[in-house]
Amino acid sequence: MRVFGLTGGIGSGKSTVARLFREEGIPVVDADGISREVTLPGKPAHAEIVRNFGTEILRADGRIDRKKLGAIVFADPGKRAELEAITHPSIMEGIREAVSALAAAGHPIAIVEAALVHEKGPQGLFEAVIGVGCDRETQVERLMRRDGIPRQEALKILSAQMDPGEKTRASDYVIDNSGDLASTRTQVRALARKLRAGRGHSSPSSRR
Repeated sequence: MRVFGLTGGIGSGKSTVARLFREEGIPVVDADGISREVTLPGKPAHAEIVRNFGTEILRADGRIDRKKLGAIVFADPGKRAELEAITHPSIMEGIREAVSALAAAGHPIAIVEAALVHEKGPQGLFEAVIGVGCDRETQVERLMRRDGIPRQEALKILSAQMDPGEKTRASDYVIDNSGDLASTRTQVRALARKLRAGRGHSSPSSRR
């Protein structure tokens, strides 16, 4: 089975691209969804996060308030590394299990949507990486609209992440999500055809 990573900065639209790949018939494993599962009450990661970050991050039902936790880790790289050290092993285990299930079901190709593909490395799982990018202003506006936050807070969150240009340069394939949905869909459809055809990695000059 051929497995590809799909990544992009917050607000780049990688979830939209993931949905378009699903529409093309290619299954996508959602690492963020797995992250939510492994941090549910009763899971080992939940208990460890609460021990390290305090009960102030909990909602009334005992679940972790991701916005409160996010505010802490985006403001402090050390805290972010601490959180990733707790959750990453469980998330990777969940991803491998999901990929194995897709392979057992006979799917020839799968995509794993994950924010930290480049930061954490391919973990021996990905044949190649698809990067989703957009211009910085679009990214800021999407983040402000999605989370209902002011511009300065959006910029602060973005500054804590890997540089989008660096992510793009490190990717084997690139989807430019700066334009409208039709433009993005055209790019996804073309790349889906290329992946199904079994072509090798793109060179920098052939990236879209």
